[in-house]
Amino acid sequence: MASSRDDFIIAIRSAFLKRSTQQKFSLLTLLLVSAFVIILSSLDFKVVRYLKIGINEVVYRSSFIVSIPENFLKNTFIAISDYSSFYNDYRNNREELNDLKSKDISNEIIKFENTELKELINDYVSSSDKILAKIIVDHQSPYLRSIIINKGSKDNIKIGTNIYDQSYLVGRVIEVNYKTSRVLLLSDLNSNVPVTIAPQNTQAILTGNGDKNGQIKYIKSSLSDELSDESIVYTSGTGAIFKSGVPVGKLRIIKDKTIKLNVEFYSDFSQLKYVFAEVITKKQINKPDLEPNENDNNSNTTINAKIQILEDEIKIIEETNIKLKDKNEILANEINQKNSDIFILKDKISTQAETIEEYNLDAKEVEFLKMNLYYGHKCRRTFINVKGFTVGTEEYKRCVLRKGRKD
Repeated sequence: MASSRDDFIIAIRSAFLKRSTQQKFSLLTLLLVSAFVIILSSLDFKVVRYLKIGINEVVYRSSFIVSIPENFLKNTFIAISDYSSFYNDYRNNREELNDLKSKDISNEIIKFENTELKELINDYVSSSDKILAKIIVDHQSPYLRSIIINKGSKDNIKIGTNIYDQSYLVGRVIEVNYKTSRVLLLSDLNSNVPVTIAPQNTQAILTGNGDKNGQIKYIKSSLSDELSDESIVYTSGTGAIFKSGVPVGKLRIIKDKTIKLNVEFYSDFSQLKYVFAEVITKKQINKPDLEPNENDNNSNTTINAKIQILEDEIKIIEETNIKLKDKNEILANEINQKNSDIFILKDKISTQAETIEEYNLDAKEVEFLKMNLYYGHKCRRTFINVKGFTVGTEEYKRCVLRKGRKD
């Protein structure tokens, strides 16, 4: 106990020694006041008790007043923290919702593309001479309707290769690069396709008008009157540019001041994503082996199928020739009828020419008779007019027409 008191005294003494006079006085005053307060708190006087109560009340009130801005700041900070946390949670939830929506939309798009690709692949499998191509550039302008596909010369694409939207004709290749090709659509102004209009089998030319529809041109007006609305239009194969029998669209007859024959294409060229290119490859024919094998059987099956296709095409050509012969006979009869009409018209013209000639002769004769009344005595030979001419001779007529002048 004595040692602790000595340590306390030593600490106070060292504190006094290290400070200046003013600091020593302030520290001494603080010690005295503290000792006085401690002594008063240990005494149980009434005055001291009231003083303690007053001091406690002042301290309580002061601490309450001081705690008001502190609590306000504390509550404000908590509210801001809660709002910030809520906003962060809201933003995260909204981002997650947008991600889910975009994923849902992406899944729908992928499902749609998968369905479309399955249909295209099924069509691709069923047609071994067609290759699937993707449209990478779409040129749409009032004067140019063309697309660029991702197939070129390395895929056996050539100028004139027919391009299809599944089973419908889209256009033909007009420019070939190594990996890409340009396709001229049927709606282009420079597109001209020989077509047949069913069921009348009327031959015509389909041209593009720069819009989503085509227009029928180079058709006889007599044949256009026989056409019906919504007739099927397909390629005729004339000129060996397009394959025959490929559907193109439906005929739309617009009756205004003049009759317009438009074609509504089966394919919407503005919505194309994938197309088929019909590639014709030349295969080398090997000499047949003496021993048959499975490959020979497969090749024979393929050859038989091709022969069947050729036979069907020959039948179609023969039927077309028969129809053309019938039309030629009808045209020949019409030509004979026109020739007979022309012969009759020639007879009428010759008869009318003779009538006109007779009328001209009659008019000249009347004119001669009029002039003969006035000038006949000057031209007629008499005893007095010895130099005159005999009536009825050519010299007499010329003299009358010259009004009596004999020279």
